[in-house]
This record gives sequence, structure tokens and C-alpha cells, in this order.
Amino acid sequence: MSGLLPPLKPLPIKERMSVVFIERGEIDMLDGAFVVVDATGIRTHIPVGGVACIMLEPGTRVSHRAAALAARVGTLLVWVGEAGVRLYSSGQPGGARADRLLYQARLALDEELRLKVVRKMYAMRFGEEPPSRRSVEQLRGIEGARVRRSYQLLAQQFGVKWSGRDYDADSWDKADVANRCLSAATACLYGVTEAAVLAAGYAPAVGFIHTGKPLSFVYDVADIYKFETVVPVAFKVAAANPGNAERAVRLGCRDVFRQSRLLDRIIPDIEIMLAAGEIKPPEAPVDAIGPALPNPENLGDAGHRA
Repeated sequence: MSGLLPPLKPLPIKERMSVVFIERGEIDMLDGAFVVVDATGIRTHIPVGGVACIMLEPGTRVSHRAAALAARVGTLLVWVGEAGVRLYSSGQPGGARADRLLYQARLALDEELRLKVVRKMYAMRFGEEPPSRRSVEQLRGIEGARVRRSYQLLAQQFGVKWSGRDYDADSWDKADVANRCLSAATACLYGVTEAAVLAAGYAPAVGFIHTGKPLSFVYDVADIYKFETVVPVAFKVAAANPGNAERAVRLGCRDVFRQSRLLDRIIPDIEIMLAAGEIKPPEAPVDAIGPALPNPENLGDAGHRA
């Protein structure tokens, strides 16, 4: 019967739901489906191919078959800490396009090209062109001042006490509710953005504004949408101060991702950012040896493995 079924193929990111969190369960592939089995034996089916990113919190265990199924359909698995704020490990469902990695690396390594990309990111984030004749470091400083002011304004709008962005992932409960909500919200955004970056065929670590981190480019891209999407959600939840603020934040983020059509936008916006460098992705060398077997047709995004 399995021979009659079509092979599994990744769906484009824009056709998926954004993020699912799983905690305290055994994740396995049963009867061909990706399921979570809780302590009482109840099974919950997860439509793994229709999700961009699955966050695995403490208390989860994943079988080899389930991890292989997620990789086959191009779904990012991310192992995180409580409330999703500490990243331990993540899968790599992308990586199918070396030309995109080389293109990104060339833009990041050339200071003139890098500045062009950073200026475009600034314009996309703030809706206006950045000041002329400024270095990347100077633009980073201007951006930081605007971000701090935006936090203050949103705190005032929602009536939340705010003394600045401050939290310690090792002492989660010591942070105030606003900072815990912000951390939970940005974790959702970073997971979805990393899935999109990989699906587009780029490297999460090769950043332009942020550097030296495993997710530097993810932070660069996510910052474009942060104050449009997850930060207002975090302050709104902090103002209500529900019993389980982190869960309320996740539900709010899921809704705002859908309302803003975020997954439709990230990959096209990445291409716009990088196109500001005004160079083309590299062509394969004339003496390059192609694959011995032709790549199968890919229904997903450029970085998905067919």
C-alpha cells in the first residue's frame, strides 16, 4: 500500500501554520503520522508537514522516525528551555542551495556591500531611509536608541511598568512579567524566522547587523517585524497579567502571525534585503561537475531538500 502513496515533499513556508510548542510527551511516528503521546497514553496528531517550526520544551522525547519525518517534510525542530527562551539545539531542514550561501557570505564579507544591506534593513524596519554617511556601527547605535524608545512608548500605551529590557535565562522567575512576556514572544518570532531563513537557502549564522551568534541573520530578519507583531502582543499580555502569561503570549503570537501574513512575507523580504547589495548570486564554475543523479522536483522553497 505504501508504494501507492506519493513521496513526501516539503510545502512552501507561506502555506504553513507558524509554530507549535510541545512539552511533556513522547513524540513518535505511528501509522505514518507524527504524534505526541502523553503520560496517560493519549495521542495527539501534529500535522508536521503543515507547520514551519516545532518548539520542543523540557519533558519531550523524540524518536528517530519522528525526527526523520520532520526533516523529510522540511519542518524545523528546535529544542528549547522553559517558555522557549533558551535554545539548546535545532534541526537543519534547509541547506539545499550552496549558491545562496555563497551569495550571502559575499555580501557579509564585503564592507561596502554589507553597509548597503544594513541600510535596506533599517529602511524596511523603520519605514524611512537611514541617515547618510553612517557606518554600520553608527546605524546600530541609532537603531538601539529608537528601539529603547519604542519599548517605552508601548509600555505607556498598555499601562505596563517598564524599567528596561532585562532578564536572565538562568533565573527566569526573577524577571518581571513584561520581560518574561517579551522573551517568550521573541522566541516564537525567532523560531518562525529561522525556519524561513533555512527554507530560503540561507545560513542563520551569517548576519549583517548582528554578528558572532549562531542565529545572527535570524535576529537581523526578525527585527524587521518585531515591533509590528510580537512586542505589542507581549505588552498586551503583560498588562492583563494572566495566570499563565507565557501561554497567552504564544497564542497571541500565533494569531498575529496569521493576521499579518508573516510567513508569506519573510522569504520575499529576505530577497529584497540582500538585493540591496546590487550583486547577483554566483554562477556555477564552468568546470563544475553536476550531480550524478538529477535532483527530484521540489515543491517547497529554494532551500528545502527535495
